[in-house]
Amino acid sequence: MKNNSLKGLETIDIEGFREDLINWFSEEKRDLPWRKDRDPYKIWVSEIMLQQTRVDTVIPYFNRFIEQFPSVEALSTADEERILKAWEGLGYYSRARNLHSAVKEVHEKYGGKVPDEPKEISALKGVGPYTAGAILSIAYGKPEPAVDGNVMRVLSRILSIWDDIAKPSSRKIFEEAVRVLISHDNPSYFNQALMELGAIVCTPTSPSCLLCPVREHCSAFHEGVQNELPVKTKNKKQRPISLAAAVLVDETGRTLIHKRSENGLLANLWEFPNIEIHLPYRTEGEQLTDFLQQEYGAAIELGDMAGTIEHVFSHLIWNIHVYKGKVVSIKEEREGLKMVSSEEIEAYPFPVSHQKMIKQFYKK
Repeated sequence: MKNNSLKGLETIDIEGFREDLINWFSEEKRDLPWRKDRDPYKIWVSEIMLQQTRVDTVIPYFNRFIEQFPSVEALSTADEERILKAWEGLGYYSRARNLHSAVKEVHEKYGGKVPDEPKEISALKGVGPYTAGAILSIAYGKPEPAVDGNVMRVLSRILSIWDDIAKPSSRKIFEEAVRVLISHDNPSYFNQALMELGAIVCTPTSPSCLLCPVREHCSAFHEGVQNELPVKTKNKKQRPISLAAAVLVDETGRTLIHKRSENGLLANLWEFPNIEIHLPYRTEGEQLTDFLQQEYGAAIELGDMAGTIEHVFSHLIWNIHVYKGKVVSIKEEREGLKMVSSEEIEAYPFPVSHQKMIKQFYKK
């Protein structure tokens, strides 16, 4: 082997490893809705949802999403706001927008058939190497690597790979390893088995080595270093941001909401008016009142702070002070700014932080 990181491939019983891994998966695989058939569209949707989200969380979202958008054609012709509403609560909303864009391309360019060639499928928006490999191997039975965090963790232990899995360059090492190890007879089960093993047995902390079906093939177990692998540097510390938000109702009981920009964090989602606060120059209430006057021509009466919301992103922590108040007057509603009733608000997609506001401060 040319790559020194892959010396473990020289000693592993590849055929035995494949057989033990696939046999275990055949008997022990979890009953998941996207495993009911090998529909490439459903597998695609599930893989996008599973990025940065736990399986148990994804299952009800997946079922509702497929019920609303059962095919490439159904999703490609759907309104984005309806898609974002179906995605509401899953987070990382760019995943949904990219999926919508890519499915449109599949509908228009490929007649609704998800491409089965690496070059074509990898060119779709939001489809990276892992997603492409997962669809190609699981749906189409092609021996392509699908390397995610679970797979890197498993193989770092099996093959004693000490490269930092947090570095993008390390992915190539693991993809190379999978190309050597993968079963050409059953690449679908092989890749799913690696993912499953990482999810339920070869976990980040306290791996269940005594329950592992491929323990006898594992270098880390034999060397007693399974808790030291994989090597992974920590992410940068999250940056705290203080915000003030206002739940504002007019005399008819309608509430003021606005739409975020089509670019950036939480693009195109709806929310209650809010600003990043800069103290001690003016009070939060003064800053909110001025913002609403300048931005929307809205005159408001702001009450006392009703409570706080904390929401954690991978790189940010939002600390939101929530105020309640009245809309005295507003110049005009326009695109991206609406006064909505309590029934109408249900149709708009909100980020999780503002869903919390609806539950805690709006419906009381």
